Amino acid sequence: MPGPGPHNREEPSEPHVSDRLDSWKEIAAYLKRDERTVRRWEEREGLPVHRHQHKSRAAIFAYKSELGAWWDNGRKRLEGQEPAAAARRRAWFLWPAAATATILVFVGGMYARNWLRGRSALAHVESIAVLPLANLSQDAAQDYLADGLTEDLTTDLGKLSVFRVISRTSTIQYKGTKKSIPEIARELHVDAVVEGAVLRSGDKVRITAQLIDAAADRHVWAETYDRDLRDVLALQADVAHAIAVQIRGKLSSSPPPHGASPLNPEAYELYLKGRYSRDEGTEDGLKLAFEYFRQALERDSQYAPAYAGLADSYAHLPFYSETRPEEAFPKAKAAATKALQLDQTLAEAHASMAYVKTYYDWDWAGAEAEFKRGLELNPNYADVHHSYSRFLASLGRVAEARAELKRAQELDPLSLLVQVNAGVISYFGREYDQAIQELQKIKEVNPKFPVPYWGIGLCYEQKGMYQEAVDQLQKGIAVSEGRGANSIASLAHAYGLAGQHGEAQKILAELEKRSKKTYVSSYQIALVYLGQRQNDKAMEQLENAYQEHSTLLTYLKMDPRFDPLRSDPRFQDLVHRIGLPQ
Repeated sequence: MPGPGPHNREEPSEPHVSDRLDSWKEIAAYLKRDERTVRRWEEREGLPVHRHQHKSRAAIFAYKSELGAWWDNGRKRLEGQEPAAAARRRAWFLWPAAATATILVFVGGMYARNWLRGRSALAHVESIAVLPLANLSQDAAQDYLADGLTEDLTTDLGKLSVFRVISRTSTIQYKGTKKSIPEIARELHVDAVVEGAVLRSGDKVRITAQLIDAAADRHVWAETYDRDLRDVLALQADVAHAIAVQIRGKLSSSPPPHGASPLNPEAYELYLKGRYSRDEGTEDGLKLAFEYFRQALERDSQYAPAYAGLADSYAHLPFYSETRPEEAFPKAKAAATKALQLDQTLAEAHASMAYVKTYYDWDWAGAEAEFKRGLELNPNYADVHHSYSRFLASLGRVAEARAELKRAQELDPLSLLVQVNAGVISYFGREYDQAIQELQKIKEVNPKFPVPYWGIGLCYEQKGMYQEAVDQLQKGIAVSEGRGANSIASLAHAYGLAGQHGEAQKILAELEKRSKKTYVSSYQIALVYLGQRQNDKAMEQLENAYQEHSTLLTYLKMDPRFDPLRSDPRFQDLVHRIGLPQ
């Protein structure tokens, strides 16, 4: 294509300001493509993008007149490179607002609707990732909507059970990335990628989605969907089903989507805000999530997903804060029960119920049934595969635990919490050298992630390498920038075994002082006594933990640190009362 190379253009004399586009986002919107595509066109196809020489001005800009001429000159060749029969060139999309007409440009790399008719399905695609949908509103406060719709589309694809769908926990790490599609696909081990965008105006929402064959970096399908926000569930189902059809052809295992019940738009938005806050993974985020979920239920008291969100938040609260189990789990159970009364097909509610039955009720058969039901409803639910693997490991079913974890790792390959669980399972299986190797790999990936230090320290303890154990546990506390009860109790246990009883006593005093102000599991106090070989005091604290319904008692059967107590009839009776297999 004629014209200067993309990196050597100088600023021309400027046409009228209305002809100028001052960002990649504006250029992409004008060309009806995503930013990644137009950046690639600039690099490979000579797209006329200019760079300012003065730092006080925008980094790049382009002129509509030049882009129009470039497009007209190269249109046939570009459309030949991409498989769409004809790129849609709607100039503008107009939505009425309450007082004025607002012109909104929408982007996403749109192509002709049914170009794949008559072509063979992408039979080689066995796995897919949905990249974070771009928020085109130019309002960062609307990110929750784009992220929420990304998660819902991922979930809907996962429910179809026709291919492996990567968890949002891994794909969210590519939000705003400049990596190429083939590079992302290699890191996630997928054959195809979905990318797109969300544009919202009032109660109207538009989603664009495009399917990319990752190996060839080739767009194979794209579509635009316009709906009222109240009909967004049906919209998501339509998008997921359409993508699956492109890959597998006519789906014999799943019926086409049917009309979903209209939503209360306010309740749905508050629910998405709740999920967005919960997924921050902080205590403050969790508190904010509670408020949003409650507000959603004030708008619609029959909205099952909001109850499921409450249940999940309550079920995880004891792990993010110093909340007593009896203050959280009964509320989690009530919310999950209500969600399932309203909608038995909510995998999230079954997952929360499984959590309650595992960590509070100690109803092992009931928990397993809930895990399995959740996975029947969504076989690609990475969090449930992960939680189920820990459940199985706590019961001593190590081989089954590894199989479930392998599935979770395939679905969520970038989650450190999922990856580190391989070492924890090996630790429970008394395979300490293997556990150290697995945990060391995670530490190399992220030296500031504290869990591998903790796990390696526990393994060194069992190998009789007490000073090495102390060193690892101290490093874990240092990188965590906090003194969580689990971390310092584990360190105190190692101090005791290493003969450093004075250091162990200091931590014991710290935990006892803390317990007067906030909740500290008696399980942690038991560990400190056990490290100093004060078994009677350790048993007294374990009985207190039983009365508290401490979540940590779930691992009592498999944690090697309690091996000195296993021949004690009092310990055996405790294990029996919890319901763990002997």
